[in-house]
Amino acid sequence: MSEAIAYERVGDIAVLKAQNPPVNALGVDVRKGLLAGIERAEQDGAKAVLIYGEGKTYFAGADIREFGKPPQEPWLPGLCSRIEATPLIVVSAMHGTALGGGLEVALASHYRIAVPSAKMGLPEVNLGILPGAGGTQRLPRVAGTEAALEMITTGRHISAAEALEKGIIDRIEEGEPREIGLAYAQELLEQGAPRRAVGEMPAPEAVDFDAVYDATLKKGRGQLSPAVAVRAVQAAAEAESFEAGLKRERELFMELMDSDQRQGLIHAFFSERAVSKLPELDGVAPRDVASMGVIGGGTMGAGIATAALLAGLPVVLIEMTDEAVAAARGRIEGNLKGALKRGKISQAQYDQLTGEALTVATDYAALSEVDLVVEAVFEDMGVKREVFGKLDAHCKPGAVLATNTSYLDVDEIAAATSRPQDVIGLHFFSPAHVMKLLEVVVAEKTAPEVLATGFALGKRLKKVAVRSGICDGFIGNRIMNAYRRAAEYVVLDGASPYQVDKVVTGFGFPMGPFAMGDLAGLDINWAARKRRAPTRDPRERVPRFYEMLCEGGDFGQKTGKGFYVYEEGKRGGVPNPHVAELIAKDQEQQGVTPREFSDAEVLRRYMCAMVNEAAKVVGEGIARRPLDVDMVMLFGYGFPRFWGGPLKWADLQGLDGILADIRSYAAEDDFFWQPAPLLEQLVAESKSFDSLNKGG
Repeated sequence: MSEAIAYERVGDIAVLKAQNPPVNALGVDVRKGLLAGIERAEQDGAKAVLIYGEGKTYFAGADIREFGKPPQEPWLPGLCSRIEATPLIVVSAMHGTALGGGLEVALASHYRIAVPSAKMGLPEVNLGILPGAGGTQRLPRVAGTEAALEMITTGRHISAAEALEKGIIDRIEEGEPREIGLAYAQELLEQGAPRRAVGEMPAPEAVDFDAVYDATLKKGRGQLSPAVAVRAVQAAAEAESFEAGLKRERELFMELMDSDQRQGLIHAFFSERAVSKLPELDGVAPRDVASMGVIGGGTMGAGIATAALLAGLPVVLIEMTDEAVAAARGRIEGNLKGALKRGKISQAQYDQLTGEALTVATDYAALSEVDLVVEAVFEDMGVKREVFGKLDAHCKPGAVLATNTSYLDVDEIAAATSRPQDVIGLHFFSPAHVMKLLEVVVAEKTAPEVLATGFALGKRLKKVAVRSGICDGFIGNRIMNAYRRAAEYVVLDGASPYQVDKVVTGFGFPMGPFAMGDLAGLDINWAARKRRAPTRDPRERVPRFYEMLCEGGDFGQKTGKGFYVYEEGKRGGVPNPHVAELIAKDQEQQGVTPREFSDAEVLRRYMCAMVNEAAKVVGEGIARRPLDVDMVMLFGYGFPRFWGGPLKWADLQGLDGILADIRSYAAEDDFFWQPAPLLEQLVAESKSFDSLNKGG
């Protein structure tokens, strides 16, 4: 017997115990052990088989170490069919999580029992594939077509109670999985219960699968795996036999396995886990953070305070006036009411978080005992330096002093203190209690344990923390400025903002750059443009229609008008007719003869600008690895996860083609379209960005 599966006989019941810590993943040894266990039980004269997991969980899914490698026998689909086909009664007792292949093994069993805290689901679509071991064929037979479609296309985890209600499991019992499983199997034997194979149940009902497919593709913004999974469920309802349905599931599974989107999603999966593992922090202990200060109670400051409170950190928030203090408290309470309404916190927790856990004051002396403070005031160097001077005077020795600046030089901010080693950039994204990205910006004198503290805080706040060096805009905003400029150039040259937004959302972004500007507030970018103007290179093309819009007082959603016009109570906006006049005026003043752009060219220029600037960011060491860029763009800027990030997308498209296009664009604007040296180097050496993630 395999060590991954222990075999035991209890009366007429053969007990197969998974012991493959930490999550009993369905690796090759587990699969071999299950197959051997079923065969031995049949030879031993057992009448039933119990399958359960030792430790924290039942089978939590596939073994991620096998991803991308040739599969080894026995394959999971064949194993599930073999479990289902045994003449013995097979019972699965579930606790912890039964996800993906784990739930498919349970569905191949004849009866299922779970503890109340168990969770289950088929999340394969999040990896760019679909359940490939009978999940799309068996789940609809027990839960019904609509419930199965919802679970499979969203990848959502469900509770044991919901699984019981849907017919996915047969019983919920308190207790240890082995004990409740044995009792249930014994009861079934005593009752003479029939062997009940899901694959022998009637086919599920048909629905309008074409409509579901179209709706799923639209909802996923072009992600293929959920929509293709609809076709697999369709086979369960319409194929001539269960075996024919399994065959169709396997064909669709292999189509997705060969897709670029699957590669992108796998890259995102592993990169999300790798991004916070920094060699420079090996053996470096973070400072203890038991309380936190926040300077500024606007949208950003209130969001940071909310995130800290929800993570169990008491917060001291400083504002300038009593009126501002009241407004800040109101914003935080509003954020926490949202968490209360969604069931994230209880009324008692809400009362505690808005009561004793939150202090709002006007005097910096209130910060004397906090372990870490984040400044979130107006984006102006003079204002920031003044704040840090006060923090230096009032915060205790060893307190971490963090700035939430989006663009400004953290070294210059740190120089306003007598302890630059304690200063770091913690760039949150708004709304800070919702957005998962945290750029951890390392200044020249930042102490290693302060960097470690930034990453530890990110983990506590459930953020994806990414290390960044110092430049204007750090990783994300610097790259965003480049692709936003590319978008403005195609508009100046003849495309419309609305064509650009439509093309970008068609690629998979939730919003285009002009709609996004309206949402963030056009005045914010306008201020950054004015700040950069004195040092701007004279060779740079400067579209003026953006400034013209702001000069007229149109800042986007906050003023009801920007590139779009917004009506109270209506979602989204309609194109602002005045924008076309401003663009025409700009074209006339700059001597531009507008031309038409195809959607494909708009997208290619937008993406090439993104990739080229990202390559410069990596080449300059602002980001240490391409995956750092990819995670920033995924979690902070809405880049479609199924492409893995801009540099993974570039690898999939082919770097030689991207470089050739950038060089062709440089013929018309050799300042903006200057190829990144790193991109040229990779093409010359026939390497990928991904090779740099692996140390190549």
